[in-house]
Amino acid sequence: MITHILGALLACCASVSSTPMQARQDILIANFEGKDYGNWRTSGDAFGTSPAHGTLPGQMNVSGYRGSGLVNSYLNGDGSTGTLTSPPFKIERHFISFLIGGGKDLEKTCLNLLIDGKIVRQATGPNDKPGGSEALKALAWDVTEVEGKTAVIQIVDRATGGWGHINVDEIIQTDKKPPMKLKNVSHEWILEKSYLNLPIKDGAEKRKATFHVEGQEPQSFEIELADGEPDWWAFIDTGRFKGRKATLTVDELPEDSIALKQITQSNQIVDSADLYHEALRPQFHFSPRRGWTNDPNGLVFYKGEYHLFFQHNPYGWSWGNMHWGHAVSTDLVHWKELPVALFPDQHGTMFSGSAVVDWNNTSGFQTGEEKALVAMFTAAGTPFTQGLAYSNDRGRTWTKYTGNPVLPHIAAENRDPKVIWHAPSHNWVMALYLDGSDYALFSSTDLKHWKRICDVALPGASECPEFFEIAVDGHPDTKRWVFYGANGKYLVGTFDGTTFKPETEPLTLHHGNCWYASQTYTDIPAKDGRRILIPWGTMATPGMPFNQMMGIPVNLTLHNTPEGPRLSANPVLELHSLRTKTHKVAPQNLLLGSNPLANVSGELLDIELKLSLGDSKGIDMNVRGISISFDPAANEIVCNGNKAPLHSINGHIQLRILVDRTSIDIFGNEGTLYMPIGVIVPHDNKSLSLTSKSGTAKIDDLTIHELRSSWK
Repeated sequence: MITHILGALLACCASVSSTPMQARQDILIANFEGKDYGNWRTSGDAFGTSPAHGTLPGQMNVSGYRGSGLVNSYLNGDGSTGTLTSPPFKIERHFISFLIGGGKDLEKTCLNLLIDGKIVRQATGPNDKPGGSEALKALAWDVTEVEGKTAVIQIVDRATGGWGHINVDEIIQTDKKPPMKLKNVSHEWILEKSYLNLPIKDGAEKRKATFHVEGQEPQSFEIELADGEPDWWAFIDTGRFKGRKATLTVDELPEDSIALKQITQSNQIVDSADLYHEALRPQFHFSPRRGWTNDPNGLVFYKGEYHLFFQHNPYGWSWGNMHWGHAVSTDLVHWKELPVALFPDQHGTMFSGSAVVDWNNTSGFQTGEEKALVAMFTAAGTPFTQGLAYSNDRGRTWTKYTGNPVLPHIAAENRDPKVIWHAPSHNWVMALYLDGSDYALFSSTDLKHWKRICDVALPGASECPEFFEIAVDGHPDTKRWVFYGANGKYLVGTFDGTTFKPETEPLTLHHGNCWYASQTYTDIPAKDGRRILIPWGTMATPGMPFNQMMGIPVNLTLHNTPEGPRLSANPVLELHSLRTKTHKVAPQNLLLGSNPLANVSGELLDIELKLSLGDSKGIDMNVRGISISFDPAANEIVCNGNKAPLHSINGHIQLRILVDRTSIDIFGNEGTLYMPIGVIVPHDNKSLSLTSKSGTAKIDDLTIHELRSSWK
């Protein structure tokens, strides 16, 4: 009997021990979905009176939070400070998990767990230097040893400088152990196809990745890898490395990440069926196949090719992780994107710069019959310095100079070198941004050794200098020098090889809302005689696997006017090659309520218009749902709320309007008005209208050209 009872008892114990304990449910501490903070207490002004709903004004895109609300102390910018403190609660689970982002400072931007007024656990966001990401990531504290105690959570923002804020969401007590972080996770491939496709999640935590092909220098970069379903696919161009072994190493990944398993090889970019035809893809403005782009760099012409380098994040939709992307064209209209030219290195990420043809091999970089193309760039490390790279195969591959940096740090974040050849002095000349509105000129005989020759002040401008000589009114014997900054503020003056002397006050090149950091081409043959400029078109393309664009190429000319010398800009003639069907409107009076364009429609358009204003009190034009108006009394043109001066000439005005999917470029009176407007043009509205507000104007000439895509 005793044996039977003992056996039954052991069986019972075995049964109990083999049955897992029922998991305890999670306990929500806060998810910040309410109209206010409830029982949480605030101090200062950083947190306001209620949770934020995503990104705040002036802030980079915030992602990774759940629901619609979160704690975001960027209220009124990084200068605000304060705290947000929870009511007391009992610790009843093994872990406290949360989502966190923003600044990385254990004293000034942090999440604290306090017991009896003492900090027992802490966490911060990941950012302590320029760039970074506003993405929230999942973290957790192991609180097993303090289970049963009463605690409070305090969210702290005592910082006022860069990254002086913190983002927090979804604080939960849980028994679920968070996934471990694995360090230096690698995957290998034998490269068999043209592309290695990488899954991207916009706003995900930025990982440091290193890609290494045997026999090549490793390439390091940041990437927002998708641990789950990707938003889009980035790629590494591997066609030239077929047959070699490649390794991708990521500094840290959750143990349950599937990011590396999702990477695939292919001969086509994943999801490329609509490449160049996506809903918001500009059709005659350059944009990269994937990723972010900003400043044009290294604009140089060599052997029939226009080279366009550009600031590029190949592995993210947002700014950062700067590389030099690369594209070439024979006509400034049809572009072929080439593999990335310059990658971040030990000196920093690759910020803006310029390129030249070293015709006389002053640098000694030339090794064969091809002239060396030499790029000078800013390495945005700590500190910022200037370096060189060169190519001996018409720009297809690039080698960093082993003596970099060739210009050490001078001041602040000195950057954006623009290099030209000054024939009279037989010197290279470089314009460099220093700080504030201050620039400097340097000279060199070999591109490697530089001396400072002149300082230039350009009030109202900063960064991205441009410096060139240009004929006045087209006369080659009468020339002036132009110096301008990133926003297009420019000076006209003289330069003797040593000193630039301004002859004007700062002037304004453009009146648009999507123009910045432009550059002009070097080494265009003298027989061409043009000064061709391309700007960054600062226009976001939400929901697309690419972001931003280049402005259309324009030809700059300098003219004497009653107010002094002024630049004009007109679209390059090569854009005429895109014209297909043409609609010619007969000269006629333009009356209130009339619309001579009622029977004309189209998507991509090039509109040429000449008007006699007569006694009209104003001209209204509607282009595919976007309003353009001219006020004769104010001598002002308005497009989508953006205003610019346009003076009638003897009662006449002339306009050229180019319409793309995300922009309308307006040129007036033969280029005295240069007005690039970034706007998402309604895809379902292809109508046009033109009318006089009151009184009578006259159409002297009106031609509308429908355009084909430059990608076809």
